[in-house]
Amino acid sequence: QVQLVESGGGLVQAGGSLRLSCAASGRIFSTYAMGWFRQAPGKEREFVAGIKWSGGNTYYADSVKGRFTISRDNAKNTVYLQMNSLKPEDTAVYYCAAVRRGYLVPTRYFDYDYWGQGTQVTVSS
Repeated sequence: QVQLVESGGGLVQAGGSLRLSCAASGRIFSTYAMGWFRQAPGKEREFVAGIKWSGGNTYYADSVKGRFTISRDNAKNTVYLQMNSLKPEDTAVYYCAAVRRGYLVPTRYFDYDYWGQGTQVTVSS
């Protein structure tokens, strides 16, 4: 069982930056692939970024490529999402998620096994 807790959300002006963190419980965190998703009001949950268990492979949605960076520190059981050049359309609740098959990074939300509660990110224009 893995429990995930996100932090770092907030209100920021367009062009600004935020760093989200996701702290995981469980001693096998390092074997899980991790993903960040987001969900805006009235929209489906969408894949933002993902990282394999080793941290050596990262994946991004086209909408955030070049602006967002996912990373992980397995010693701290934490995954991060650095968000730069934020836009109003990035406004959403951001969720981190874990999947037991650490060698894959799914982009479909229903392929993930564990979810955090989410953290709100609001970007003002």
